Amino acid sequence: MNPYTIIKHPLSTEKSIRLMESENKLIFVVNNNSTKKEIKKAIEEMFKVEVDSVNTLVSAEGEKRAYIKFSAKNPAIDIATQMGLM
Repeated sequence: MNPYTIIKHPLSTEKSIRLMESENKLIFVVNNNSTKKEIKKAIEEMFKVEVDSVNTLVSAEGEKRAYIKFSAKNPAIDIATQMGLM
């Protein structure tokens, strides 16, 4: 499956910025049918980084969000800068 059909867009909220700075995490809105393994593979493919863990959450609006924790050698702030969030 194409990584761009799995990952819709990054979330840029106060909470996501705080998580990026404190826990090296980024939040993405993802396809509702995608699994954690698919999300991890898509992120690693898109940004050429190492992902430590993926947690998912379906928001009250029915939107699926993925909390991506990056490995220590891949700072989340660098990835956010690469996407133009910072």
